[in-house]
Amino acid sequence: MDVLTPSQRKLCMSRIRGRNTRPEIALRTTLWSLGLRYRLHYPIPGKPDIVFPGRRMAVFVDGCFWHGCPKHSVMPKTNGAFWAEKLRKNVERDRRNELDLVELGWTFVRFWEHELDESLRDCAAAVLSRLGLK
Repeated sequence: MDVLTPSQRKLCMSRIRGRNTRPEIALRTTLWSLGLRYRLHYPIPGKPDIVFPGRRMAVFVDGCFWHGCPKHSVMPKTNGAFWAEKLRKNVERDRRNELDLVELGWTFVRFWEHELDESLRDCAAAVLSRLGLK
């Protein structure tokens, strides 16, 4: 059972950001300090968090809850049917966007928020490697 009233829960959920999250900003800051220049909010499928247009590469930073992380995702107990469907659709949309990107000739890399928390340096190295810079 939820400890918050429906109006309190609605307020909490409305405050969750889809852009400029703490893990995303941490990765962007690290990549920038390594001399990489990128674009934000680039108009390609999936709305990637970081884009390298010249290299046709996109970087996604996925929240463990919203994108169904196998390690950390926990299904809410309240309104379970709604959330199961919502989170399933998020994962399906991610897969469709990946296929669309590949079809358009783009490559991509995805990081879970916990991967950035555990080793930001390794994630930045993965981006460099994917770009062919290391």
